[in-house]
Amino acid sequence: MNQFWSEESSTTDIYPNLQADVLIIGGGPAGTWAAWSAASSGAKVVLVDKGYCGTTGCAAASGNGVWYVPPDADARATAMASRETLGGFLSNRDWMQRVLDQTYANVNLLGDWGYPFPTDESGKPYRRSLQGPEYMRLMRKQIKRAGVTILDNSPALQLLVSDGVVAGATGINRQTGKKWIVQSGAVIIATGGCAFLSKALGCNVLTGDGYLMAAEAGAEMSGMEFSNAYGICPAFSSVTKTLFYSWATFTYEDNTPIPGAGSHGGRSVIAKTLLNQPVYAIIDQATEEMRSAMRKAQPNFFLPLDRAGIDPFTQRFPVTLRLEGTVRGTGGIRIVDDTCATSVRGLYAAGDAATRELICGGFTGGGSHNAAWAISSGYWAGQSATVYAHGLGDKATQRPTEAIGEAAFYSSSDRTLNPDQIIQATQDEVFPYDRNYFRNEKNLTESLQRLNQLWQEIRNSQSANDQNIVRTREAAAMVATARWMYSSALERKETRGMHKHQDHPQLDANQQHHLISGGLDQVWVKPEPKKLETHELSMVSK
Repeated sequence: MNQFWSEESSTTDIYPNLQADVLIIGGGPAGTWAAWSAASSGAKVVLVDKGYCGTTGCAAASGNGVWYVPPDADARATAMASRETLGGFLSNRDWMQRVLDQTYANVNLLGDWGYPFPTDESGKPYRRSLQGPEYMRLMRKQIKRAGVTILDNSPALQLLVSDGVVAGATGINRQTGKKWIVQSGAVIIATGGCAFLSKALGCNVLTGDGYLMAAEAGAEMSGMEFSNAYGICPAFSSVTKTLFYSWATFTYEDNTPIPGAGSHGGRSVIAKTLLNQPVYAIIDQATEEMRSAMRKAQPNFFLPLDRAGIDPFTQRFPVTLRLEGTVRGTGGIRIVDDTCATSVRGLYAAGDAATRELICGGFTGGGSHNAAWAISSGYWAGQSATVYAHGLGDKATQRPTEAIGEAAFYSSSDRTLNPDQIIQATQDEVFPYDRNYFRNEKNLTESLQRLNQLWQEIRNSQSANDQNIVRTREAAAMVATARWMYSSALERKETRGMHKHQDHPQLDANQQHHLISGGLDQVWVKPEPKKLETHELSMVSK
């Protein structure tokens, strides 16, 4: 047992103490779809959210594109082929087809629930984008209708296990300071990715907490080398919505255009330029008609510019690249089958917390694929976790459990940890473009050595008190995430997807495999062959 929670904890310190078939950790799109799916399948569901479910996270903060493609064979084939090359040929068309099918059905269901989709000139609903505030408000309303118990402002801190099987979680309520416990038949991690507190829009609750808890239970990661996504944003803003920069001209300080900055690979050009001098943008290639449509589609893109008195269509403004990590990257918890199960019994993963390589390979899906993956994987995880929990019968919530995970909770030393110092030191390793965006063996090795030292500092210290525990666990999760990222990046000695290795600038056909990673005190990485797709299996059988 650890100092935070034990079976003998005073009931006055614990509220609530709940039992459920399925516990969902995270209240964004993946978590709420999982909750609705599980409750609709007959499960008793509890959802815990670090913030207020329906308002926190990157989806709730802005407009979201959706990979919504009608069931037309040619359209679907084109959609699936669109990112295969960018992703380094690591995606899987069987999974893509499943996601396209499920996303199409679920987005249509949103329409049935009353989501206010805009219509085109013929009166047909346009369903390829969702406004985050309305979307997540509706999802909260629907899961409450379905009978889901929501614990807001209640970050999970540790998983509960019974004989190595995940059986619930425990955490703390930020407002009351009381600890909560939920014993359950199954748990779904839907905590989102990790953006390392970079201040990217809606991302500061996304610190890799779910990764840490899953790894403490023995779960594996996949594709963590594909976790160095950076979003373009005004230098004075956190709004990393990048679509409209497709119509931008990028210039040096003297107003001359930057060659290649507006091309398909322009972000690399921008990053290289920013290493030595500022970069400016002006969205001067948008027509008058487009400008009006843009403001309606993404009003928060313009908000910081309007506040600064800048008309982005006629005046240039300084831009930067802000790290979005695994939020827009594709790495995450490895799922082992169609049910979205992890490698640990009783534990499932969905949304940005799970690897998205299956549909994106090694390159970001932007908002579109990411939104579709959250909808689909959340839906499947909710159904699958319900089947698993119901299979346990009455014993599901009667098992003896213990909280696992020692980082920040227990140490043989009396030394207390300063989480803000750990976070700053981690950001120093993952923010710089010449260390994370453009990678080489020397910098990766040096960063990893320092990150390993930070992890040892965490393991040899403990949180000052229960009020500090959330921040301390965030610090531990960020260090752990960065170590899986750089350990995997060192292992992939090629350039593939968003992993740009300067020492190995070419794609290597012999490395068309996934990299599985795991471990905490000792990180490990191993290759896993890309699974054959249905059409490939049929050819093999012949």
